[in-house]
Amino acid sequence: MSKPDLVLVDGSSFLYRAFHAMPGLANASGQPTGAIHGILAMLDRLRRDYPSELFAVVFDPRGPTHRDEWFADYKATRASMPEELVAQVPLINEIIDAQGMPRLELKGAEADDVIGTLARRAAAQGHEVIICTGDKDLAQLVNDRIRLVNTMDKENSEMDEAGVKAKFGVSPAQIIDYLTLVGDTSDNI
Repeated sequence: MSKPDLVLVDGSSFLYRAFHAMPGLANASGQPTGAIHGILAMLDRLRRDYPSELFAVVFDPRGPTHRDEWFADYKATRASMPEELVAQVPLINEIIDAQGMPRLELKGAEADDVIGTLARRAAAQGHEVIICTGDKDLAQLVNDRIRLVNTMDKENSEMDEAGVKAKFGVSPAQIIDYLTLVGDTSDNI
């Protein structure tokens, strides 16, 4: 695949990874800054590695989504966002906006759903798409025009259809069935 036309970043995935990768960082007044530093460094690297005019960072909204309506115990075992991270989110959003990166958040829809919709539509129009995430659920989207990249992976490699098959033992079209069979403890399934 050539240079991507569209790069979609799972901002929620980046947020938590940055927070856990950079614990304990704070400014002179004691405000936590690890997630701020980490997510901005990851976005900067991603923009260098995958330069594209169409680039968006997608976040989960606050509050319930349609998935909670479908399954009342969805993510019920997940802990609330740590206060040290909550305190950093407004500044992260402000900096992303100031850098001119589109920041998307749709009330009632998880970032995965927004990313999936945008990626599928762009691919159907002939665009090459990179999705940057650590979320295995998005592997179902991979095709000849959509690839995944996990910048937190040691290899930092792009995952195409063969990569999905090598990692999970099934094709992208079978990921939904695979996850149905093995479950997902992070989503309480």
